[in-house]
Amino acid sequence: MDFILEERVEKARDLFRQGYNCSQSVFLAYNDLLGVESTLAATISGPLGGGNMLWFRAPEKVYLKKGCLPVALNELKAVMGKKRCFIVTDAFLFKSGFTKAITDKLDELGIVHTTFYDVAPDPSLACAKEGAKAMTSFQPDCIIAIGGGSAMDAGKIMWVMYEHPEVDFLDMAMRFMDIRKRVYTFPKMGEKAYFIAIPTSAGTGSEVTPFAVITDQDTGVKYPLADYELLPKMAIVDADMMMSAPKGLTSASGIDALTHALEAYASMMATDFTDGLAKQAAQLIFEYLPACYDNGQNEPVAREKMGNAATMAGMAFANAFLGVCHSMAHKLGAFHHLPHGIANALLIELVIRYNSAEVPTKMGTFPQYAYPHTKRRYAEFGEYLGFKGANDDETVENLIRNIHALKERVGIKNTIRDYGVDEEKFLATLDEMSEQAFDDQCTGANPRYPLISEIKGMYLKAYYGE
Repeated sequence: MDFILEERVEKARDLFRQGYNCSQSVFLAYNDLLGVESTLAATISGPLGGGNMLWFRAPEKVYLKKGCLPVALNELKAVMGKKRCFIVTDAFLFKSGFTKAITDKLDELGIVHTTFYDVAPDPSLACAKEGAKAMTSFQPDCIIAIGGGSAMDAGKIMWVMYEHPEVDFLDMAMRFMDIRKRVYTFPKMGEKAYFIAIPTSAGTGSEVTPFAVITDQDTGVKYPLADYELLPKMAIVDADMMMSAPKGLTSASGIDALTHALEAYASMMATDFTDGLAKQAAQLIFEYLPACYDNGQNEPVAREKMGNAATMAGMAFANAFLGVCHSMAHKLGAFHHLPHGIANALLIELVIRYNSAEVPTKMGTFPQYAYPHTKRRYAEFGEYLGFKGANDDETVENLIRNIHALKERVGIKNTIRDYGVDEEKFLATLDEMSEQAFDDQCTGANPRYPLISEIKGMYLKAYYGE
């Protein structure tokens, strides 16, 4: 049998350029030597890597426009015939009357309802179990989660526990590299209750994502759960619910949304579909976040545009996933109780520089591209936003400079230390934070696969400043 190494190598390279991953390309280049017919080889090579299928998933219904909430809720009665609704929120929103627009509409529709409002920031597994117990007692056919990421994330976990009390949390929290290749299969959702998500801040994008971050109160570990069964059935993005967001929340959530867009664009799983959403979201954030921060209660257009931006960035990362910035932010928040948006803001510039290395120490696994190109990707992002320089290096620096300027404009401080995190405590937790960030679900889609020592180095720069 003819065996010319150079020809096999070139065949493998061609297959790689066509979209097959490394293992698939090598297998198909040598299939005849293995006595495997080419069609069969192409079929069985799928499990060896990512295959050639990508996807775009979103809630079946997304309603947007200031004032759309009561109109969207009409469907519960007129279209779906719902009878019992369980509302999930936090104590502040409940006591501030944010749920009144919902409960008034449900009363008008003749839908029986109850409200669980014990969700705390960084919701715990214990909280989710308590809410699920209340759901089981009430037996709703509709669940409405209203709030920031915490309420929506907690609501998703309660939903799973209500519909499938047999599930094991640690099974759901199991990490995986590719959402199509997990050992554990999430149970089918939506058979008992229809899940609706309503954001009250423009940031998390949880209303359109298959993710939920929950904290184990016993270990302090934050678990980002990921499965499309967690995707809400309906999202209602109504700026009326965001008008009174305070300055601190506005700035933190706005930069969180920008980070979602940047990480989705740089992700190994980015596609043409997610790219457009990510870039448009970022453009809206740069244009409208300052106005929301300065005078949000009197800026209905800016609030609406920021709501749209956060949801579009959510759709982008729901399908392209995130990266090491979020991995590090999850652990920084868990160990030192920094708000998630602030944690992302303190890290994103460092991560852009880190990912822009043309010859990384270690590439990400199974990328959707043939060679490292992240610097060019960030440069494309910067060009779209009007930050073009003389070359890619200069454009990326312009992008970083403008991100920094936006952060300063909306009151974000420069370092972790500036937020009062004790130096001794930070250094004592640094190794554990770095290890957990490396092991975080979000790390797998980062274009440069990090060493733990590199994560540690970025944490130190974020604490002390470069």
